[in-house]
Amino acid sequence: MEDLTPLTNLQQIPEGAPRKKMSERQPLLLQSDASDYEGSRGSSARPIRNSPPDNTLVNVHSEDSLAVHAAASGSGDDEHGSAADKASYNPTLHRTLEHPTSNFDTLIHLLKGNIGTGILAMPDAFKNAGLYVGLFGTMIMGAICTHCMHMLVNCSHELCRRLQQPALDFSEVAYCSFETGPLGLRRYSQLARRIVTTFLFITQIGFCCVYFLFVALNIKDVMDHYYKINVHIYLLLMLVPMILLNLVRNLKYLTPVSLIAAILTVAGLAISFSYMLHDLPDVHTVKPIATWATLPLYFGTAIYAFEGIGVVLPLENNMRTPEDFGGTTGVLNTGMVIVACLYTSVGFFGYLKYGEDVKGSITLNLPQGDTLSQLVRITMAVAIFLSYTLQFYVPVNIVEPFVRSHFDTTRAKDLSATVLRIVLVTFTFLLATCIPNLGSIISLVGAVSSSALALIAPPIIEMITFYNVGYGRYNWMLWKDFLILIFGLGGFVFGTWASLAQILNDRTH
Repeated sequence: MEDLTPLTNLQQIPEGAPRKKMSERQPLLLQSDASDYEGSRGSSARPIRNSPPDNTLVNVHSEDSLAVHAAASGSGDDEHGSAADKASYNPTLHRTLEHPTSNFDTLIHLLKGNIGTGILAMPDAFKNAGLYVGLFGTMIMGAICTHCMHMLVNCSHELCRRLQQPALDFSEVAYCSFETGPLGLRRYSQLARRIVTTFLFITQIGFCCVYFLFVALNIKDVMDHYYKINVHIYLLLMLVPMILLNLVRNLKYLTPVSLIAAILTVAGLAISFSYMLHDLPDVHTVKPIATWATLPLYFGTAIYAFEGIGVVLPLENNMRTPEDFGGTTGVLNTGMVIVACLYTSVGFFGYLKYGEDVKGSITLNLPQGDTLSQLVRITMAVAIFLSYTLQFYVPVNIVEPFVRSHFDTTRAKDLSATVLRIVLVTFTFLLATCIPNLGSIISLVGAVSSSALALIAPPIIEMITFYNVGYGRYNWMLWKDFLILIFGLGGFVFGTWASLAQILNDRTH
């Protein structure tokens, strides 16, 4: 998941805050700067059906909207209305959207949210798995991740009906599932929300590190044809322009940047495919099955590439016809089939073309002296450089309200927000300089944070959400969730261990 992420205002509910219900919540789609998160929300307008959809989705919640989630704590179901009211409550009819998105718009956003640097790392993932294990493993991984996305959406709908709320984001779904689940788990509701928020933060910081290193390595590969300079010099040269670009606080000014990045990404992928498909060797020239020792590295890279679960709820919440999101031929399945096919194709043909020499990004394997391949590297480097701002907006959006709350004057708040942005960009720069191997950092980010959000959190949330509803005949839902949870935990542990071992091994050589 990468080029589009849910930009959420994850506020904490203060102890003793007034808890009251509201029938509708504030606009789910809004473009604003970080200062908007501090003030009170005005009343929202009715849906403007003919408005063009914005490029970036932001979940905005008023304090009243968040306070209703806390009402489940220590209270009975009667506080949320009768059972009949809950059964008849349709969350989608109570959503007030300023700029609702069409099915096609949502599909494009879903593709943008899943296609980024991860797709360029898939040949390296296939090297760690083997040609045929990678082929079938990637399709299976895509099916599991897509199912987990459906699980999260279904849990959101169930909790929205239970609490009579129009919509919830990822962290709120985790919070509300614990709040309305078994009595013994309700004390951990705030912890569940903080854990999801933390992994969202780690994921996005990890993406930013990958983007930093990706740009530097591709520029270095181009410049090495003329002058050989250490990659750390390119990282340092990028630091100041990266800081300046990320001082832009209002996302509406970054819309043209996002559009340019999307166009450059498509062009770069198309040209890369032309190189991969030219003069393909026989399938017997590569390993059909890799060793067990490298398989965890494949898992980390593959789950990094498929980690688009964070964008699912904002997309569904902002649709004009959210009933078209799920289903066998819905927007989610359609988009994820396209994503899985693209990932499988790039991984399969990229590994088949370059074999054991494949690198952390397929662009680094293109012929160095060829003008067109040099153009691809520059194009993708610029695209990822411009995409950094959208990835960076998420961790800033999580931390900035907390930092600004410690200052009184507007000038002090703005200054603290500026310093925070500089510090976070510098932090991602320092992390990128410490890990010189692009494949290793992608695998590590995927194993640690992506697996937690995409494979571990959804089954836990579903088991707790449907505790009072039931798990179906023979408890099939419970068994299915346990299997996914075990798979995710295994990938988390072994993928993290293998990635760290590879990083440490690279640094000692």
